[in-house]
Amino acid sequence: MKPDAMNKPVIASLYLICAFCLAAALLSALNSFANSSNVVNVIKISGAIGPVTQEYIAKAIDKANKTAATALIIEMDTPGGLDTSMRTIVKEITGSKTPVVVYVSPSGARAASAGVFITMAAHIAAMSPGTNIGAAHPVSLNGEMDKTTSEKAENDAVAYIKSIAQARKRNAAWAEEAVRKSVSLTANEALTQGVIDLIATDIDDLLKKIDGRQLQTDNNTTVVLNTSKSTYVVRDVMGWRLTILSLISDPNVAYILMLIGMYGLLFELSNPGAVFPGIAGGISIILAFYAFQTLPVNYAGLLLIMLAIVMFILELKIVSHGALTIGGIISMTIGSLMLFEESSPFFRLSLYIIAISVIVTVVFFSVIAGLSYKAWKRRPVTGVEGLIGAVGAAVEDINKDSGMALVNGALWQCRSDAKIVKGMEVRVVEVSGLRLKVEPLL
Repeated sequence: MKPDAMNKPVIASLYLICAFCLAAALLSALNSFANSSNVVNVIKISGAIGPVTQEYIAKAIDKANKTAATALIIEMDTPGGLDTSMRTIVKEITGSKTPVVVYVSPSGARAASAGVFITMAAHIAAMSPGTNIGAAHPVSLNGEMDKTTSEKAENDAVAYIKSIAQARKRNAAWAEEAVRKSVSLTANEALTQGVIDLIATDIDDLLKKIDGRQLQTDNNTTVVLNTSKSTYVVRDVMGWRLTILSLISDPNVAYILMLIGMYGLLFELSNPGAVFPGIAGGISIILAFYAFQTLPVNYAGLLLIMLAIVMFILELKIVSHGALTIGGIISMTIGSLMLFEESSPFFRLSLYIIAISVIVTVVFFSVIAGLSYKAWKRRPVTGVEGLIGAVGAAVEDINKDSGMALVNGALWQCRSDAKIVKGMEVRVVEVSGLRLKVEPLL
């Protein structure tokens, strides 16, 4: 064996050993970095609080606990949201081993309604200059509440927020007013009245100001925050699945999905075998119903929209001279305005979306109705009716009793009240069984 051939396996083995050593060194360095660095996770919440937000925050807290992060910062800007989702988030925060910092940011953001409860539940509550907090009065998602039900909901919310504020040693009296009177505070006022712990201009400023603070997490465990310059900030973005679910939970998107679903299913039922409209309609209507379970749906509004669709369809079958179309426009417009409760401003439909949807629907059904009317008025071109008025040529003399003519490419037995000679053009005026009555074409 040649010396070069013997050296190749040895060299390959040395390269392999070096690669393993390098990988081990890198892993050791990463472990050392993780152990020596202070990792702070940051997530951002923008919009209404719902099931998607609840899942996003719960996963972030679980990850922070499993990775032993120094803290979890929730950058929040919310007009409020669902009570059930808010309560679940509060439970996750209060049961977290990792300190949770709720930071109302950026400037111009707010923590309203459900956002007040979440901010008060945080281990550290912070706000950015130019933000506000408050207006936590409970709102029903199923229509107006009677006086007794409203008082029960209000008292329950007051007791809940006071217990949270007292546990975090924050201003319980103001928390009660935020629920009963829907009062709000600026960032400076919230700091002065003991509603929040500090004001920070950005994340870096926040990390500096919370460094060294002593906190109590679950089971009264004392934690000292170390968010010095060596802190490593990790931003966890919402995954594609939650992003899609968050998108379809928007009232305007849910409304459009509902209309697409209805149109698709109706088209499939009226034209069996089209397949695609049925698939698209089925998927859209299911996604719309998923969104509706998280939104304050008024079912009277939903029924009015469905009635409008029925009126538009009947316009295709019945000549109502536009009465059904006008009724459909009125029903759809009122139903769209009523679809989500007016008491929930962040769940309202955009007037532009409503206007565009009504116009597109009317144009669509008007075009279909026009085409249907033209088809109804058009002379038949097939069957016995289609022969009336057809033009042909006599292939032999035609009289009152007999004769033959070529009409639409076929030979027919014919008769005529007038004398017709071979070669003359004829027009069909009557069909009797398999015999045609014709007349000379002048």
